[in-house]
Amino acid sequence: MLKNIDPLLNADILHALCAMGHGDEVVICDANFPADSVARQTVLGRVLRLDGVSSPRAVRAVLSVMPLDTFVDHPAERMEVVGDASALPAVQREAQQEVDAAEGRALPFASIERFEFYTRAKAAYCVIATGETRGYGCFIFKKGVQLAPDVSEKN
Repeated sequence: MLKNIDPLLNADILHALCAMGHGDEVVICDANFPADSVARQTVLGRVLRLDGVSSPRAVRAVLSVMPLDTFVDHPAERMEVVGDASALPAVQREAQQEVDAAEGRALPFASIERFEFYTRAKAAYCVIATGETRGYGCFIFKKGVQLAPDVSEKN
């Protein structure tokens, strides 16, 4: 067991998140999303699973170890509700709270039209499928960098 690592993050997910570079994207999706077929087209080439876990809880786990990109306007994106781009279902409001908590500030999701979301997901580094049964529990996060403290300043 590792200290200070969210227990939801299994070895496969930790490996993928670690292997990702600055600007790579991870998809966290609900149980309705075509995760397997989309994941086959990603860099990793296979789906990663967090069965039995809600999308917001998966967001919390992933963002506990992965910094978001600070060089882009929208490092956190959500799938739009078809026919109502401004709608924010409960699952997205809950995920928004997790993003804000991880970042220590408000960082509103940008929205992506459903079919554009599928296209973007296919170009992602990996897809993490959750057991989320509510619709629109689908998100894309762009990895940032974690700057190490400058050791020269300590000497």
